[in-house]
Amino acid sequence: MSTAPSKALETFANPAPDRDYTIRMRIPEFTCLCPKTGQPDFATLHLEYVPDKICVELKSLKLYIWSFRNEGAFHEAVTNRILDDLAAVTQPRFMRLTADFGVRGGIYTTVVAERQAPDWRPPGKVELP
Repeated sequence: MSTAPSKALETFANPAPDRDYTIRMRIPEFTCLCPKTGQPDFATLHLEYVPDKICVELKSLKLYIWSFRNEGAFHEAVTNRILDDLAAVTQPRFMRLTADFGVRGGIYTTVVAERQAPDWRPPGKVELP
């Protein structure tokens, strides 16, 4: 497998496709460039999804995230692009990407983007005694 940035996202079969379960990932080293100044922007990405038939493979996700390091992008655009790319390859029941960007000009930005399959509804919350 490559050790260079790549836009190719790999997948594998969901080992429990008959069950709703959540996969959560924390990606603390996301970087891209400010499209106005060219200076680096830093973010921690929080990916949460309920897989359907397939899951995203972690090494390819790492290389995909790395591929943004030298690209200029507004926070809103890059967050939505990453969500769209991940949802396109995994076709999840539900996916949420939260991007917590570091300070730029005295402002912290958090962008949250979601996608839900039209026929999926989240199960009710279970309250245990």
